[in-house]
Amino acid sequence: MTETTVGIGGAAESTDMVLNIGPQHPSTHGVLRLKLVLDGERVGHAEPVIGYMHRGAEKLFEARDYRQIVMLANRHDWLSAFSNELGVVMAVERMLGMEVPERAVWTRTLLAELNRVLNHLMFLGSYPLELGGITPVFHAFREREELQAVMEEISGGRMHYMFNRVGGLKEDMPAGWTGRARQAVADVRSRMDVYDRLVLGNEIFRGRTRGVGVLTPQTVHAFGVSGPIARASGVDFDLRRDEPYLAYGALQDTLKVVTRTEGDCLARFECLLEQTHNALDLADACLDRLAELPPGPINQRLPKVLKAPEGHTYAWTENPLGINGYYLVSKGEKTPYRLKLRSASYNNVQVLTELLPGTLVADMVAILGSMFFVVGDIDK
Repeated sequence: MTETTVGIGGAAESTDMVLNIGPQHPSTHGVLRLKLVLDGERVGHAEPVIGYMHRGAEKLFEARDYRQIVMLANRHDWLSAFSNELGVVMAVERMLGMEVPERAVWTRTLLAELNRVLNHLMFLGSYPLELGGITPVFHAFREREELQAVMEEISGGRMHYMFNRVGGLKEDMPAGWTGRARQAVADVRSRMDVYDRLVLGNEIFRGRTRGVGVLTPQTVHAFGVSGPIARASGVDFDLRRDEPYLAYGALQDTLKVVTRTEGDCLARFECLLEQTHNALDLADACLDRLAELPPGPINQRLPKVLKAPEGHTYAWTENPLGINGYYLVSKGEKTPYRLKLRSASYNNVQVLTELLPGTLVADMVAILGSMFFVVGDIDK
């Protein structure tokens, strides 16, 4: 009798598996690929692979004049289009030494905060969806629809508003718009507690997010992470308070910079939720101020051909996802010589190389979804 030993999967036990998440995945908000090296169920190495959506916006800026680049700028983070436009026109206005009418300053601040709520609601609804909870996303889209209706009425666009102009805004508010905006803000605020009860009160959601994907303040600083993700790790920095622009200097009593110290997925969600509540309060404060302002211009008259003087400047804004920076170099022509865009999502997603190793594959989706990025904002 001959004895035969059969080995099954002997080599596999000592071999790491390379797993590609993407280049399309539910929790990526765009086309991203994560290259993971797994040891069983545990992630050993993670590499975000970007560039699938690259459209070369920075190069296209150089072939468009200062009025046209607004259209390119509002598309990279499609959830924060108004805020994207804002940074570009602020950089050009700074180069020109241009003062914007007070009415435009307050209206811009109002629309920027409404845009912040629209951005945050998308993540507040889609993050539980990525963890298996389908109900919150329906609530999120209902609230988004209320606010998008007033944004569409004033600008004509639902996502890409094209409402900012160098020197102010495209046009004044329609008659009765402030009343409808105030009602929309009140309606959304009255139903925001659904996220406290339905999501934060859900033991499965808390079990999947508490203590998972802890991001340290040192890593935040090393990678240049900003926005709600950085503040959830205890990094208390918000440009609206620390370097006020627009009307934020006059809103310091209403503005609340939300921070946590845990730095986990749950803390990031809590920061986002509380920041949404505060953005609604800021929108109300702006509406109150606009009601007191006398009628006046909403923009500056510009020459037929707009040329920025030779030189360079840097403008940065606290976008919904973090800090956006705009480095503008001009040679005195009607087009920028160079417009470098520093987008929040680009820095925020790089930290996955530090966060994911050592975690389980099941937790990878929870961590990825809690980083709150838009892939167009990474690739730009």
